[in-house]
Amino acid sequence: MKILPSLMVAALLTAGSAFAASTPTATPATATPVAKHNTTMHCEKLAHEKKLKGNEEKQFVKDCRAGKAT
Repeated sequence: MKILPSLMVAALLTAGSAFAASTPTATPATATPVAKHNTTMHCEKLAHEKKLKGNEEKQFVKDCRAGKAT
């Protein structure tokens, strides 16, 4: 009668390792552009690098946030 519990334990151990050995499915990457940084801070930094001031800077940041300026 000790053989039945031993076989059950062996079956459970084998089944557990079979599930652990399966490879996870890959999820497709999202289609977000990596190079596009349209945060205000990023756009202001670009405006500063271009030495823009006043209304030109404000318009550039606004267009940058909208994705129009590069």
